[in-house]
Amino acid sequence: MSNHRFPALAPWLLLLALSLCAQRHRTVDEPVGRSAGPSITQPPIRDPHARGYVLATELADGANPSPDSDGNFIIGPTHIPAAESSKQADAPQGTVYHFTMDSKDSRIYPGIAREANTFGTVDPANPARLIVTTSHPAPYTRQVAVYVPKQYVAGTEAPFIVGADGPDDLLFTVLDNLIAEGKIPPMIAISIGNGGGDAQGSQRGLEYDAMNGVYAEFVEREVLPQIKSRYKVKLTQDPAGRAAMGGSSGGSCALIMAWYHPELYHRVLTYSGTFINQQWPYNKRTPHGAWEFHERLIPQSHRKSLRIWMEVGDQDLLNPNVMRDGMHDWVVANENMAKVLASKHYSYQFVFARNARHVDFNVKKQTLPEALVWLWKDYRPAKAAF
Repeated sequence: MSNHRFPALAPWLLLLALSLCAQRHRTVDEPVGRSAGPSITQPPIRDPHARGYVLATELADGANPSPDSDGNFIIGPTHIPAAESSKQADAPQGTVYHFTMDSKDSRIYPGIAREANTFGTVDPANPARLIVTTSHPAPYTRQVAVYVPKQYVAGTEAPFIVGADGPDDLLFTVLDNLIAEGKIPPMIAISIGNGGGDAQGSQRGLEYDAMNGVYAEFVEREVLPQIKSRYKVKLTQDPAGRAAMGGSSGGSCALIMAWYHPELYHRVLTYSGTFINQQWPYNKRTPHGAWEFHERLIPQSHRKSLRIWMEVGDQDLLNPNVMRDGMHDWVVANENMAKVLASKHYSYQFVFARNARHVDFNVKKQTLPEALVWLWKDYRPAKAAF
C-alpha cells in the first residue's frame, strides 16, 4: 500500500497564502524578491493529514518517535524539553573552544554581501530565476566553536558532527548527556558560524543554498585543518562517522554537503530544511535550487548511503513566491522529501511538529536528543575510537 496520498498543493492553500500576505517581516530566510510581494507574518497552520501529505503516525502529546523507528511521525502540540537538553550534574562536561576565521584568509569564500534593503527581481523570461544586481565583494568574519567531549582520548580518531549557524550551545549540552548515558559514541562537534546576510546575494546564501559541493570542500580544506592543528584532535575520515546538521538554509546545506560529497558525510539532521527554490547564482544544472532534491535528484539517482532525520513545523514558512513558481513552501518541500526518501528506501525519520514555527527552539529541545540517538544508531567504527 502506498505510504502517501495523492501529491497536490490544494488551491485553497494558495488562496489562503495570498490573503495572509501583510507587511514585510524578516524571517530566517528572506523573501526571494520584493517584486513577488512581502513575506507572511502569520503563516497558515497546516494539517498533517491534508491531501498530498505523507501518511504519518500521530504520537501521544509530548512524545517523540522511537530511535528504533523509521518513517513519518506527528508530534505536539506540547513541546516539553527532554532531560538531556539541560545540563545534568552527573554528566561529564566537554570543553568548548572558540576561534575566529577571517574572509581574507579564505581562498574559497573571499566574501560577498547584498546591499541593505535591496532584493532581487524575477527574470521575466524565467519565473524560477531571480536576478540580483546589488551583491558585491565584502569582507566578513565567522566564529567557530569546537566541542571536545570529556571522554576523548588524545591521539585517537573521533567521529564528529558539523553544524551550521553556530555556535550551538544546545547541541553541546545534549552531547554531554547522551555520551554520558552511553546512547551515542563520544564525538567532536564543530559548530560553524555563517559568513553573514541571508538568502540570495548574501554570503550565507552562497554557502548554504548553492547546489554544489563547495561548502563541504570549504569545511574540509579550511576549517577542519585548523581544528586538528589548534586542539590536537584526530577526526575520522570514515563518512559513516561524520554527520552534518542545521536549520532552515543550514538544513539544506547539511543535505547538500552529504549529497555532493557522500565520501565525506553519511548522516544528515535538519530542522525546517529550506528544500525550496532559493539558490543563487542561478545554476542551469539545478535550475530549481534545493527543490530539485525531491523534484528530480533523489527520484532519478541511485540510493546513496545516507541516513536522514528531518523536522518541519505546522506554522513553517510559506513565501508568497509560491504563487509565482510553486517552489517556496517549506512544509510542502519537506513533505515531498519524505515521499521521495521512502520511495527510494532511504533510512529516514520525518517529524511533523504541531504548534511549531520555523526552526522552533522548543521543538528542538524536545526532539534533538532522540534525533541524535536515531542518527547514530547504526554507527560501528572500523576500530575503537575511544
